[in-house]
This record gives sequence, structure tokens and C-alpha cells, in this order.
Amino acid sequence: MHHDVIIIGAGPAGLCLAKALCDLDLKVALVERQARAAIAEPAFDGREIALTHASIRQLRDLGIWQHLPDDAASPLRAARVMEGDCLHDMRIDAALAGKSELGMLVPNQRIREAAWKAVSDMPGLDFFDGARVHAVRTTDDHACVTLGDGLRLEAPLLVAADSRFSETRRAMGIGADQYDFGKSMLVCRMHHEQPHQGVAWEWFGHGQTLALLPLQEHQASVVVTLPDSAARRLAALDVDAFAHEMEQRYGHRLGHMRLESSRHVYPLVGVYARRFVARRFALAGDAAVGMHPVTAHGFNLGLDSVARLTDMARHAVRCGGDLGCAEGLARYERRHRRGTRPLYLATRAIVELYTNDRAPARVVRETVLRAGRHLTPFRRALARTLADDAPATRPPLQRLRDGLALLRP
Repeated sequence: MHHDVIIIGAGPAGLCLAKALCDLDLKVALVERQARAAIAEPAFDGREIALTHASIRQLRDLGIWQHLPDDAASPLRAARVMEGDCLHDMRIDAALAGKSELGMLVPNQRIREAAWKAVSDMPGLDFFDGARVHAVRTTDDHACVTLGDGLRLEAPLLVAADSRFSETRRAMGIGADQYDFGKSMLVCRMHHEQPHQGVAWEWFGHGQTLALLPLQEHQASVVVTLPDSAARRLAALDVDAFAHEMEQRYGHRLGHMRLESSRHVYPLVGVYARRFVARRFALAGDAAVGMHPVTAHGFNLGLDSVARLTDMARHAVRCGGDLGCAEGLARYERRHRRGTRPLYLATRAIVELYTNDRAPARVVRETVLRAGRHLTPFRRALARTLADDAPATRPPLQRLRDGLALLRP
């Protein structure tokens, strides 16, 4: 079967890319290992996504945001960074970015559900669910995917969006730099007595990292980063014992706490592909860049890859060109690397610094927070970075000019 583009992986990035390409009147084959029902009605997985203003605008333009339930999005008004018992915490308010919110928190489950509703009825989509990929191959003229049942799919362009542990990436001979942080994160939703006022927490304690992502007024997603055995022990506690321990871990700052969802444990592994493209092949979403979840920002980079690939395809359609030409893919590689590498490396460095319990590292952390608390230009730059109202297709030089402007007092 012939298509314009083949996408492997119907996660959030794969679904959004399929919708964007169908909007260009392209014929898209979407290949997914899971059954259709699991994509149409995804299970709760504990993950909350902090969407920037640019990502929200992109989801609106794709017709996906409109499919979210009314109560799915929770405003993120500020972020608070704390270190151990240090009183010098740093607060980053949305007002510093000229916004009422830094962004919105939306469950990963709801994004996937809304993206499927938006794309599932598109006339240009062929969805192959419950499909096992037997082989992938590219030539100078086309890409070919052979499924487990023998069906052959061909297209000028193949895109892998099948997770940070992408089997397609490996099959195409592209390696990835993987960084195992040696920890796991436990995520769940909890009701708490004290209101959070729309403020997210990132609390780097001794031997643990705690995060609080504000949802409804007395409900939040709690994220605890621990060695894997400790995270799994915590997840196995009975409901009352778990709530009691969480109250202690959060220093009783939230008052009485109550578990309101299933608990999930995920290993923390950062991934950055050594190449984003090959002959008639591109990586998107986590298959290209798998972020540490400390900023809950990874899906925004996934949407950036969708925007850049869509821009490449739009240019080819307008010019009557080749969707998988080497020049277009090289341009995507350059743009996506420039747009992701600095944040990936900065996030990794921050996590390494703030999870190091040695005395010199603690001194540096406390000094940074104390200084950051009083340096308004620094906090303004962080607020603008978190809110990110600029499209991924903005020229790099303009991004640099805007970044320098943020540092003015």
C-alpha cells in the first residue's frame, strides 16, 4: 500500500503529527502495536504535562484542544523551587512573563484521547492497530515497512514516534545517548487539606526529590523521585500508610493528604538520539529527545518536532517537491537539534546538581537559590522560558535576540 508518510507509534506526538499531515491533505499510514481501544480510551498513567502557551496554541490550531474535557486543564500560575530545609526558596510567577499563567497542566491520558478524536475520522488516515513491525527499509526512492502479517507499506517518508526506547530508531541504525539517572519516580494524584493556589513545587530534599503539580484547588499530582527499590516500596504501601508517609515527606505543608488515583513507577532515563534523520527517515517526539520529567516539558519538545516536520512537509507540498528529500530532512535535523540540545543539557546539569547530596553541591544549590530569589532578570528569563509563547518555527537568530532581551533589568 502506498502513502505519503508512514508514522510508527500512536502516542501523543505520533497522533499530533498524523493530524497535522492529514490537514495538508496527505495520505498517512499510522502503525501502532496497541489495539484501537487502548488508543481511543487510554488508561490513566499518572503523568501530567505542563503545556506552554505555544503548545496550547498549536493544539488549538490542530483542532485537538477543543476535544479536551472542560475540567482537563489546570492553570499553572507560578513555580516554586526549594532546596532541603533552606529558607531561601525561589518563586517564579507568571506575571514575570507578562502572563496570567505559565501554562496549563493536562493529563497525558487526556491529550492522547483528544488527539485520537481529532484524527481518527480524517479521510487521509489509515490506522493499523495491533500491528507488529517486522522490517523497515529505505532506498533512494522510498521507505518500506513490512508488518507482521506480511502487509507492505511504502511512502516517500517514514517517521518513528515510538517512544524514547524506539525499536524503529535502532532498526534504522541510529544510536542514542542514554543517561540513566539511577532513580525512579512515583506519580499519583492526591487530595490535600491546604490549597496549592496554582503553584507548582520542585523540592530537592536530601535523598529524595519532590514535585507538586497543581490540579483542582485541593488536588495535585505528586511526584517522588527515589532509588527504584524505595519507590516501589512506597507504591506497595496500603492506602493509609502511603498517605501518612507522603504527609511526612512533604513536611506536613499540605495538611492531611489522601490518595485519589492509582500509583505508577517509572525509571528515569534521558535519551538524545545521535541523529534525527537518515535516508527518507526522521525521528519525532521522545524517539528523538526523551527528557527528564523535572520540568514536565518533554511533550512540548515533541510538539516542536511535529511543527518542524509539518513545516518541512508543507514546503514540499507547495513546491511540488519530495516529502522525504535529503535537503528537507537535513534542515529538520539542524532546526530540531538547535531547538532541543540546550534545554536537554541544561536539564541534565540541573538534575545532577540538585540530586547530589554532597556538602559542596548543597552549598552551590543554596547559593543559586538565594541569588535567584533577588535577581529579577534571572527569574523573568526562567518565567519566559517556562511559558514559551514563541512558535518552534521562529528563526534561531530571533530566538537569540529575544533571549538576550530577557536579561535586561
